[in-house]
Amino acid sequence: MSWMQLTLNTTNEAVDWVCTLLAGTNFTTDIRVIKNTESNITDSWEYSINMYLQDDIYANTRRFEIENLLYPLQRTGLTTSIETDIVQEKPPTTEKFNPPLAIGDRFIVLSTNEISDESNSNESKSEKIVLKLKTSLAFGTGLHPATMLTLKLIEKYIFSNTFSNLLYSTKVLDLGCGSGILSIAMAKLGAKVLALDNDSVAVESTQDAVNRNGVEELVTVRLGSLGEGSNMGHWMGGEVGNNVETIDPSANFDIIVANILARIHITLAADYRRSLHRSNQQNGMLIIAGFTKDYEEDVVASLKEQNFEVIDIARFNEWVALALKLTP
Repeated sequence: MSWMQLTLNTTNEAVDWVCTLLAGTNFTTDIRVIKNTESNITDSWEYSINMYLQDDIYANTRRFEIENLLYPLQRTGLTTSIETDIVQEKPPTTEKFNPPLAIGDRFIVLSTNEISDESNSNESKSEKIVLKLKTSLAFGTGLHPATMLTLKLIEKYIFSNTFSNLLYSTKVLDLGCGSGILSIAMAKLGAKVLALDNDSVAVESTQDAVNRNGVEELVTVRLGSLGEGSNMGHWMGGEVGNNVETIDPSANFDIIVANILARIHITLAADYRRSLHRSNQQNGMLIIAGFTKDYEEDVVASLKEQNFEVIDIARFNEWVALALKLTP
């Protein structure tokens, strides 16, 4: 059997978003993500993605639809255009599974397609917190630097004394919930979470993660956007359905966590402020990531205009995550 191979290059920032968009299609039978090395890297592209379609009478139609799906990312400079080749065999896969990944002092990310009562039992006997995710293409696998940095700040501030008197009643918004990894992490630390995303694939992935980790009582998953986010369309260039809910920013949350693009943070800065609850004991906290140091200054400036103060910064190579609090 011959295959149509579709290839594009993408930045570190966009590789997971490309995969999330592709996960919403039924066109690709196989997707390979390749980390470019110094010997094969082209310009600033850090990843190559190969997609394989059966080379039949429908292949060109499927290729056209995939090109249209990913065009917004190409237009904004996050990917190259797609190149097409016909190959007689797909290259063999080299990775059979993702090994358990330790993040911070307590989190262990486990990619699995099995829901195991035994692993839940073992976790209860340990101080480690296991985050079980179904193997999928949804953004937030736990391997991306932005996700790891966010988890470290979540562990530091949601589990620490910062909100200790609110533990098990802290209300958190996980904006752009992706695979659900951040939502289940916060739920296992005791928070009550609204997991929100305007992508239906992400909503399905998060609900699966919630069920897989047994935190249904603490996490509510909804298809929606926050405030002005509803006017920005699909944040990764896909299509937004008619049933996407708009969440009114009205001081409902103690903490907002958002691992999304820099331009979304800048647009939603005022909505972040209006969405956070303030009292005599606590001012609202914001934990954000999803951008590199090139965007840090603009993101911080937009948030300072809304009375946010940076209290912590986590970095990994060019990636940045920030913890901020509203000033009185």
